Amino acid sequence: MSIPKLVPVLDMPDVANKTLARAHKTLDWVGMSDVHQPLKIKDGQQNKEVHASVQVYVNLADPTAKGIHMSRLYLLLDDHATSNPLTASGLRTLLASILESHRDLSTNAFVQFEFDHFIRRPALISDNVGWASYPVTVKGTLISGEIAIELSVAVQYSSTCPCSAALARQLIQEQFTKDFGSQGDIRADAVHSWLGTEEGILATPHSQRSTAKALVRLDDSHNDLPITALVDQLEGALKTPVQSAVKREDEQEFARLNGKNPMFVEDAGRRLKTALDDDPRWKDFWVRIEHHESLHAHDAVGVFTKGEDQGYKPIP
Repeated sequence: MSIPKLVPVLDMPDVANKTLARAHKTLDWVGMSDVHQPLKIKDGQQNKEVHASVQVYVNLADPTAKGIHMSRLYLLLDDHATSNPLTASGLRTLLASILESHRDLSTNAFVQFEFDHFIRRPALISDNVGWASYPVTVKGTLISGEIAIELSVAVQYSSTCPCSAALARQLIQEQFTKDFGSQGDIRADAVHSWLGTEEGILATPHSQRSTAKALVRLDDSHNDLPITALVDQLEGALKTPVQSAVKREDEQEFARLNGKNPMFVEDAGRRLKTALDDDPRWKDFWVRIEHHESLHAHDAVGVFTKGEDQGYKPIP
């Protein structure tokens, strides 16, 4: 039996680590996107498993460097995901580690996680329970020594048009006059029966599925990621979040909530801005509201920010 000869390991070329003969232009960001990674996140006091799409970058500040070390970025992401749940404090540590891995090349670091966040939601009245899904983005930046941790969520809700509601009530009044105007005194049971007919409620206001996307900058004291807390705050202010598993009593309650909370996009914006303004957890916020019109072929949109100096710009 012959023994195979051992082939010596040769030094392999490392083109990316070469120094350029002359200075070239620097680059703002170089790195990777669409890195698929399972990980745990710490949502308040709960750890949840998610599948994230990740972006990670550093700047190329050394004008004589050929390129960055992308494998280092990937390995740091992998080590972070397998070691600890994603938290605000852990994200600060990850940014520092990313920058340390490129200390001779870079001065800034960026990382972003995007995933669907599922929350178990009870029905409005019945004992049904179902999953609600929310798109979430968690972003960390380390620029000029300053770290910013940002959280973005989107919630869907129903918006009933106040103008359409008023026009529907007018038509109902006109139909009531047509059906009962010549009868003098009217018995309550007759009106009650009439209100339960299609002729009685011959017009209904239009409503539409709507979306509120909020981006907040977390206060520096945060250690966890208050995802569910932010979702609850937005849905609590709007009053009409979309539902999952429902029975007829839940659908009826949803109709009641829509009737009590008619909203133009401006009304929804004021509700959300009041709720976010009064919360010290958010150093800054940017919100975009979209009412996906059922009357028109276009959307009604509102955008607002906290209005901080040097903060988010109110750009759609």
